[in-house]
Formats: sequence, structure tokens, C-alpha cells
Amino acid sequence: MDHLDIQKSRYARQMRFAPLGVEGQRKLLASRALVVGCGALGSVIANTLVRAGVGKLRIVDRDFLELNNLQRQVLYDEDDVSAGLPKAIAAKNRLERINSGVKIEPIVADVDHTNLERLLQDVDCLVDGTDNFETRFLLNDAAVKLGRPWVYGGCIGAEGQTLTILPGQTPCLRCLMPEPPPPGTTPTCDSAGILGTIIGVVASIEANEALKILSGHAEAISRTWTVLDLWDNTIRQIKLDSARTPDCPCCGRSEFPWLAGERGSHTAVLCGRNAVQLSVPGRAALPLDQLEAKLATVGQVSRNKYLVRAAIGPYNVTVFPDGRAVIGGTEDIAEARSVYAKYVGN
Repeated sequence: MDHLDIQKSRYARQMRFAPLGVEGQRKLLASRALVVGCGALGSVIANTLVRAGVGKLRIVDRDFLELNNLQRQVLYDEDDVSAGLPKAIAAKNRLERINSGVKIEPIVADVDHTNLERLLQDVDCLVDGTDNFETRFLLNDAAVKLGRPWVYGGCIGAEGQTLTILPGQTPCLRCLMPEPPPPGTTPTCDSAGILGTIIGVVASIEANEALKILSGHAEAISRTWTVLDLWDNTIRQIKLDSARTPDCPCCGRSEFPWLAGERGSHTAVLCGRNAVQLSVPGRAALPLDQLEAKLATVGQVSRNKYLVRAAIGPYNVTVFPDGRAVIGGTEDIAEARSVYAKYVGN
């Protein structure tokens, strides 16, 4: 009796869907996927892929849980928030209870040009659960360079969009958007808010596209850019037949500046959080017990094996072992750097 026979009762309804069938399920059980970002979009995507029986799911997320996440991030609950868990760890805990047959690999890290190729090496598909264009342009560079299919998705307010990119076959993200929007020109969670309903719809489309890829059904993959507005009840599907161009700097000329570290930054203002993430590439691992003792002299501190948190005056400082920190209480990058240097060190 093979693995599929053992799992037959779990996936029976799914296998009865004729376009997928037994062979598609067999391929899913042997497949490997990477979800970058396990917040709103990523938590729905991960939940769907694990329930569908993807063989291995690697989840990479840089953040920890806060109460305002629960409005739209479906894998988590109040106990996870109280425990101060990183999202990747809380996701693994929940997903293993949902389907013990799927191997879950949680990685608490900021995806950047130093680690993305390694994270992509042994997977069949990349799915976007991020919330910023810099990271998406990085994902596009790596996916095109390594020939990995990837699914882009984004949401704001009640509007969302998604696009499936098959390197060498379809337009890549830079064919359609040569440069990221300038800072301050696009709405954010803070300015426009966001509804959980649009998250569910867009993430489900993303996961569905990933299932087509992983089950070997490239013929069913969407070849359009889909834009939805749930408040206005509109759906637009933009055909991309002529959008791929040999002049594209990424898929046409094989230029990968984000992946080379020539573009992008090591800081990010976190959407809807009044917080800034600071990264310190190449920094040696921080001993969290020593940092806890140091910060306890200036604020109220808590620690688990994944992070240290300190409430210091108007700031909430969260530090990870790799030296990354989230400075809550400001969206000013210079101010956040000053707080980090003052309390954590250079």
C-alpha cells in the first residue's frame, strides 16, 4: 500500500474532481512549495496547500504576532498572540495539527538577496504572501533566474490582484511593472485599511494556481492578470498575450539587481503596525539571555526561544537572534535606527 492509498480517505473528495484525479493527487503528495510571508495572504495559502496534501511546505516569515493580525490572518488565535510567537512557528504548530502527513519547515527570517536562492533550490513553486513591492521584485528576480513558477498576489482595502508567472512562458512581473511604485504613491493598510474578505479570495486564487502547478496541470494555469474589487463587485481579467518582451530587463536580458543586492533596502516600514523593521546583514547571532538582562535595566522585558521583547518608553522593541529588530512606536526609519543603537547596540 503506497502513501496515496493510506491517504485516500483524506483526499477522496479532491481526487474525485476529474481534472485533478488520482495522478494529480499523487504529484501533490510528492511536491514541495515555498510560501514567503505567512501573514494575511500567506496564512490562507498555507492552510489551503496543507489541507490539499502538498508534500512539503516551507514557510518563511520575518514577523511575530499581534492582536490586530487576527482580523484577517486565519491560522492564528489569541493564545498565539499571548505567547509572542513568530508567525512561522505558530503556523507550523497549527498546520501540523491539521495534516500530520505534510512536512512543515518554518523559517523565522527576512527573505533577502542573501538567502532566497537557497530557499528556492529544492522547491517546485513559490507563492507570494508578502506585503511590499521590494520583496516581490526580489522574488521575481530569483524565480526567473532559477526557472521556478511563482504566483503573485496583493490586496488593499477591498481590492486585490493576482498573477501567475511561468518563467520562459509568460510575462514576468517586470514586463508589466518595470519599477516598483515610488514610496508614498500607493495606499497602505494604514491609509486605506483592508477587509479580510478580499484576503480570502485572492489567497484562494493564489493557492489554486499553485495546486495546478504542483499537480502537473500547467494547461489550466491562468494567463491573465486578475483584479477584483469586492466592494464594487467587479472583476477584471487583463490579457497578457503581448506583454512579454525581449527588452524586459529581467526575463529578457537576465538582469537581476534585486537578487544581486544592488536594489532594495534592509529596512521596512511595516504596513498597519506603526513599526519599522531593521536588518543587520552579516551580524553574529545575538545571545537572547544576555540581551534580556541588558534590556531589563531600561524597560519591561519578556523572552522566549525565538525573540526578546521590551517596552521602553513609547517604543516596543522586538529583537531576533539574527540581529533583526522591529521597533514599534515609530514609522521614522532614522528614529528606529537610533532606538536600536541606543538599546541593542551597533
